[in-house]
Amino acid sequence: MLHSKTTIRALRAVLLAGAAALALSACASNRGQMGATDFSGMPAAQTQQVLGQLTARYKANPKDRAVAIQYAAALRAAGQPQQASAALEQAMAAYPGDIDISIAYAKALTASGRFEQSLGVLDNVIRPDAPDWNALLVKGATLDQMGRNAEARNAYAQAQVMAPGEASIETNIGLSYAMTDELPAAEQHLRRAVQMRGAGSKTRQNLALIVGLQGRFDEARALYAAELPPEEVEANMAYVRALLTQQNRWDRIQG
Repeated sequence: MLHSKTTIRALRAVLLAGAAALALSACASNRGQMGATDFSGMPAAQTQQVLGQLTARYKANPKDRAVAIQYAAALRAAGQPQQASAALEQAMAAYPGDIDISIAYAKALTASGRFEQSLGVLDNVIRPDAPDWNALLVKGATLDQMGRNAEARNAYAQAQVMAPGEASIETNIGLSYAMTDELPAAEQHLRRAVQMRGAGSKTRQNLALIVGLQGRFDEARALYAAELPPEEVEANMAYVRALLTQQNRWDRIQG
């Protein structure tokens, strides 16, 4: 049997991006005036189209706070977190202390790997008496990426108190457990998440991944097939099998 630390490293490598994308696109459902800021699930062509539109709007008025936040989210979805950080630094200067901009900036910092700086920004805006659940969600994702999983789960637990029943929180708890190779616990949380409000395709695909990593390939394929076209289903299944081979986990599945 493979030592768990090696397994953890392999799982963390594949799941970190997923956790970050989910938490860093933490929905703006509790601040609807900001509009949609989750572009992570869009096809690449559509992401580029939206980014082009937002780039034009941002250039026309870089001090429009809603546009700045949406522009930065589109940049992150397009794989340009450093540019997103730069845009939000301008917005931070124009709107000092603004919680929405601060959270958006922390997302960009985390996506850029600037974890300690992100935590500093978040800790400055998380009020002990009434913490913002989006801020806690991003803090949890940042801590997970630093390997501080127990602290991340504490942040998620706080977020759940402020926003019970939010799929994004439950999803990230599941991914956090996956990062520490606790796959049954990860599956349990993801199954809860897919039943909650706000659950999207990414949450269901993460559940498929965790099911597949436990060797239940037919079930995983069916979950993927409900979300993706056939060629993408097979590509994902091939990826699951490749990851299992890389981890030498077949003895644990078949034994």
